[in-house]
Amino acid sequence: MSQAAPTAVPETMRAVEYSGAGGPEVIDLVDRPVPTPADGEVLVRVAAAGINRADVGQRAGNYPPPPGASDIPGLEVSGTVAARGPGVTGYDVGTAVCALLAGGGYAEYVAVPAGQLLPIPAGVDLVEAAGLPEVACTVWSNLFMEADLAEGEWLLVHGGAGGIGTMATQLATARGVQVVVTAGSGEKIEYCRGFGAVEGINYRDEDFVERMRQISGDHGADVVLDIMGAKYLGQNVDVLAKDGRLVIIALQGGAKAELNLAKLMTRRLRVIGTTLRARSIEAKARVVDGVRTGVWPVVESGAVRPVVEKTFPLEQAAQAHEYFDSGEHRGKILLTT
Repeated sequence: MSQAAPTAVPETMRAVEYSGAGGPEVIDLVDRPVPTPADGEVLVRVAAAGINRADVGQRAGNYPPPPGASDIPGLEVSGTVAARGPGVTGYDVGTAVCALLAGGGYAEYVAVPAGQLLPIPAGVDLVEAAGLPEVACTVWSNLFMEADLAEGEWLLVHGGAGGIGTMATQLATARGVQVVVTAGSGEKIEYCRGFGAVEGINYRDEDFVERMRQISGDHGADVVLDIMGAKYLGQNVDVLAKDGRLVIIALQGGAKAELNLAKLMTRRLRVIGTTLRARSIEAKARVVDGVRTGVWPVVESGAVRPVVEKTFPLEQAAQAHEYFDSGEHRGKILLTT
């Protein structure tokens, strides 16, 4: 872990806040007090912050921060340790880190529970590392802690070209899983193949249940990683193999749908719904520990890499969200301080 000479922590910092619920026009750059790290927390001088769909949901008024979390958006950062709160050892000032957050990342400083810090993987740039914590923790917790995805199984990833999709494809492929993705164009499908996907399905003009059956020799998907929710529920159940697991991590296609329970019972299927942001500090620390041991080694080996398409300075957060909203992006978009 790299070291840098300690610098004085200022009283105020630049940060992004939402002036209301809406589009990128509600994004403002303001001055805020620099947070003071509490017991068990570390103050991080932010180098970069990742943009995630949860930030957009919060901006739209649909995904408020959990109780006690900062109203400043941003669920992952990279940077250097600026100060330690009481009871924290092992993180010297100047140490390069990245972190999973409940909020507060779109700022020059953020206070983080020490259990949610990770070292920067060897071979990864400090700024690029901001694109790792949220996607790595989401993929690890859902595919491997919740769904028990195993070597030799078939995984179907919806939204394969995004940050979650590219991480899921790389990590699952590195662990001997056969990955199929859905995406909105042939160009995006080719992009996903570059991360190890064995095949892609264009959801705009193909039936992903039928195509998945064809690709897998009529086996189906052992695990589906879903971001659509209600819109895809029936098809996701139909595409599952016996003993299959459907993991729903977002609701871009709505929250309510009818479910045929007989299909779950006769084929021994499981439907798993999860969120990461509102979990307890202890639960997040367990996920982060799993990422440290299960993901970081393959990142350092080069088999998995951060996928950063664009960076924007913090003062251009509104433009960064406009680009995110366009649906044209691939991989991660970062804000730099």
